Amino acid sequence: MLDKIKRLGSDTAVYGISTILGRFLTFLLTPLYTHVLSPEDLGVVATVYAYIAFLNVIYGYGMEGAYMKYVSTLELGNRKQVFTVPFLAIGVTSLVFSGVIAALAQPVAAVSGIPAGFANVVPMGAGILFLDALTIVPFAALRMSNRARLFATIKVAGIVVNVVSNVVMLFWFRMGVEGIFLSGLLSSGITLLMLIPVIVQSLDLSWPTGILPALLKFGLPSVPAGIAGMMLQVINRPILGALRGDAAVGIFQANYRLGIFMMLLVSMFDFAWRPFFLNHAKDPDARPLFARVMTYFVLCTTTVFLLLSFYLYDLIRWPIFAGRPLIAPRFWEGFEIVPVILLAYVFLGIYNNLIAGIYIEKKTARLPLVTITAALVHVAANFLLIPPLGLMGAAWSTLLSYLLMAGMMYVIVQRIYPVRYETARLAKIAVAAAVVYTISLFSGEGLLALLVKAGLMGLFVALLAVMRFFEPGEWAAARRLLRLARPGQKPPAES
Repeated sequence: MLDKIKRLGSDTAVYGISTILGRFLTFLLTPLYTHVLSPEDLGVVATVYAYIAFLNVIYGYGMEGAYMKYVSTLELGNRKQVFTVPFLAIGVTSLVFSGVIAALAQPVAAVSGIPAGFANVVPMGAGILFLDALTIVPFAALRMSNRARLFATIKVAGIVVNVVSNVVMLFWFRMGVEGIFLSGLLSSGITLLMLIPVIVQSLDLSWPTGILPALLKFGLPSVPAGIAGMMLQVINRPILGALRGDAAVGIFQANYRLGIFMMLLVSMFDFAWRPFFLNHAKDPDARPLFARVMTYFVLCTTTVFLLLSFYLYDLIRWPIFAGRPLIAPRFWEGFEIVPVILLAYVFLGIYNNLIAGIYIEKKTARLPLVTITAALVHVAANFLLIPPLGLMGAAWSTLLSYLLMAGMMYVIVQRIYPVRYETARLAKIAVAAAVVYTISLFSGEGLLALLVKAGLMGLFVALLAVMRFFEPGEWAAARRLLRLARPGQKPPAES
C-alpha cells in the first residue's frame, strides 16, 4: 500500500510543481489587475470568465471523463480509436458553438449583462472556448499515459505566454480589459500548437460505430453535474454583481483568488488521483488504500488551511512591488472571505476523493443529483445571504454548498462502493484544527502575533499526537523525511 501511495505522491508532485508554478504565475496577474484596473473593470473580467467557465463544461460534454474511463479498460476499440472519436466530435461541435456566439456577439453581450462597451470581448471569449476545447482530450491522453512531465511543460508554457502577454497588453499597449482576453486567446492558441505532436501521434481516421454512443452514455450524465459544479464556483459573481454592483464583484474576485493556494493543492492532487484510482480499482487492497489516501489528504489540506489563514493577510500587505503591496489597498476590505473560501476548497477536495466509487462503478448518472442539489442551495443561499452579509454572504454560500456536496457524495458512494474511511482519525484532525484556529482569532496583529501563530502550528501537531492520531509507521516515515531534509544527510539503510 505504501508503495502505491508513494507513486500517487510522485505523480502529484510532478503535476503539483507545474500546477503551483503555473497557478502562481497566473496569481501574479491578480495583484497586477488590482493595481491597473478599477474594481468595476475587474468585475467585468470576472463575470465574463464566469460565463466562459460555464460554457467550457458544455463544450466538453463529459468527453474527458469518458475518454479516461474507456482508454483505461479498452472495452471498445484501441487507444487511437478511443482518442480520435471524442477529439473529432469535440472539434466539430465546438466550432459550431463558437461560430454562433461570435456571430451574435452584440445580443450575447446584452443578454449576459456585459456592458455595451465590452461587447468586443465576446468573439475573443468564443475563440478561447474553441481552442481550449480542442486540448481537452490531448491533455487527458497525456495523463492516462503517465506523461506527467510533458503535460506539465505544456501547461506551464501556455500560462507563461498568458502572463507575459497580459503584462505587454496592459503596460505597453494599455489595452485594459480587451488586452486580458486577447492574451487568453493567444495563450490558448499556443497551447494547442504545442499539443499538435500528441494529437498527430494519437489520431486514427477510422471511426468505429460503437465508441461514440458509449462515450456519450458515460459522459453526458456528467454535463448537468459539471454545469452545476461550475455554478458552485462562479455563479456568485453574477449574483453579487446584480445585488451589489461590479465593484463588489471586483473586490470579491481579488480576494477569492487568494484561495488559489488551497486550490493548487486540491487541483494537483486531482490530476494524479483520477488516473491513480482507475488504475488501482481492481487491486485487492484498493478500498483500504483509498481510505488512507483520504486521511493523508485531509491532514495536508488542513495544515495548509491553518498556515494560510494565519499568514496570508500579512503577505498581501507586504510591499514587494517597488514599495507597493501585493494587493492594492482598495481591495483589502474583502480579505475576511479568504479563510471561508480556503475551507470550502478543503471540502471540494474531499468530494474529489469520494468520487472514485462513482467512476469505478460507472454510476456517473448519480452525479447530477449531488451537484445540482448543491448548486440550487448555493444560488438560494447567495440570494439570501448577500443582501445582509455582502461579500461574506457569497463566501458562506460557497462553503455551505461544497460541504453539502461532500456529504451527499459520501452517502451515495457508501451505497455503491463502500469504503471504511478512517473517520476517527479524520475527526481528530478536525478537532485539533478547530481548537488552534479559534485560539488564533484572539492573537491580534504584529510580530508577537506571528510568533504566537507559529506556536499554534506546533500546538496543532501536539494535539494530534496527544489524541494518538499518528501510527508508529507514520512517525518513523516522518523522522526519515526530517533526516533527509537536513543538508548532507544520507538516507537510512533499509532494514
